[in-house]
Amino acid sequence: MKGCYINGMGIVSAQNTFEAEFLENTAVNTTDAVIYAQQPSYKELIPPAMIRRMAKGVKMGIYASTKALNEAGIKNPDAIITGTGMGCVEDSEKFLKAILDNNEEFLTPTSFIQSTHNTVAGQIALGLQCKSYNFTYVNGAVSLETALIDAKMQLDAGEAQSVLVGGIDETAEHTISLFKLINIIKKEEDLPGEIVNPVSKGVVFSEGAAFFALENENKASSYAKVLDVEIKNIIKSDEVEEFIQNFLTLNNITAEQIDAIVLGNNGDSEFDHFYDGAKKLLKNAPQVYYKHLSGEYNTASGFGLWMTSSIIKHQTIPPVVKMNDIEKSEYQYVLMYNQYQGKDHSLILLQKC
Repeated sequence: MKGCYINGMGIVSAQNTFEAEFLENTAVNTTDAVIYAQQPSYKELIPPAMIRRMAKGVKMGIYASTKALNEAGIKNPDAIITGTGMGCVEDSEKFLKAILDNNEEFLTPTSFIQSTHNTVAGQIALGLQCKSYNFTYVNGAVSLETALIDAKMQLDAGEAQSVLVGGIDETAEHTISLFKLINIIKKEEDLPGEIVNPVSKGVVFSEGAAFFALENENKASSYAKVLDVEIKNIIKSDEVEEFIQNFLTLNNITAEQIDAIVLGNNGDSEFDHFYDGAKKLLKNAPQVYYKHLSGEYNTASGFGLWMTSSIIKHQTIPPVVKMNDIEKSEYQYVLMYNQYQGKDHSLILLQKC
């Protein structure tokens, strides 16, 4: 049966997600307002001469995408679609600093060329010699979800058999300082910040890359089936319950059929109340969170999608991500809900294969 199946995944995050088994040996940060991605060994995948010239986001993207394609057994996808909120901000900062330091003279173009948002998708395509559809969405906190919608539409329409989808965001020193200045990042005195019942503004900021090999065929390596994805820019907090209910109704599923809900709580007391409507509607389902492990960034939902897919495949919820003590004998339908600063609301519905 045709559909949209996650047949391979690769992820680089603040956790050791590239070596350990599913959420083994996790480390919950309680001391830092910014946590950085743990970097795997890239030399097996990227020539050393190229590694030195590559920004962190590009390296993370190539590693995660290679892992996803290898797991799914795909040599060359029919499309490469990425999402990013900030793009290759590290190279952007390097180029802008060079402009100031050199009085706008004698500038080398390397950092400028590598600073564009579609650099990661382009580098992946170059490595694979993939000349198919290649697109990057820059859509705030729903960048990954927008890429996922595009991929699902292509698979559903039969325009592609396999699609590589990913979300990448990296940190950079000057950007972090600006985020601290405008209180997007938590103040040091507010740490450790509570995620489930937050009492302070701001988030613990981070970075990462998550890639998913999607195909219209259910394989032995399949993690889950993507039933539907919906995004909405602005809704009020008292409309969240209706937003989710309408989404489920559209997919002919009742709230009672949802076996778990994965929430994007990030510890920001100003905006985390948006999740209250989801908790109320699905009060009898296991409730799961993940940003205490991944940190917050525009495509952090990629970590959530990786975790949700793993929960469905392994049919277990690790204790470190549980918000309540409810358990189910089977995880058939799992719903993801994410929002950022009261905007960019997204819903992803996954089903067991």
